[in-house]
Amino acid sequence: MSAQTIGKQLLRAAPSVGANYRAAIRGRSRADFVSRMGIVEEECDEALYWIDVLVELGIISPKRVEELRREADEIIAITVSSIKTARKTAQK
Repeated sequence: MSAQTIGKQLLRAAPSVGANYRAAIRGRSRADFVSRMGIVEEECDEALYWIDVLVELGIISPKRVEELRREADEIIAITVSSIKTARKTAQK
């Protein structure tokens, strides 16, 4: 797999995180919010996967993407927490 192909995959997944988050906060229902936040989680995880592939192939150094990985991990943690909270409050 070439760096260009991987780059295209990363460029597809990364902006999807923000777009789906925006859609989630404008969701019509709690279920819609949870569903869209699930997509945010998946797309962020996919972006991390492609970053890992770039590192594993030696195309980019781990040091160069360290900050980016940290931010993505934080976004995933916040997203998962938001989903759990939304599900918990829906049950009440």
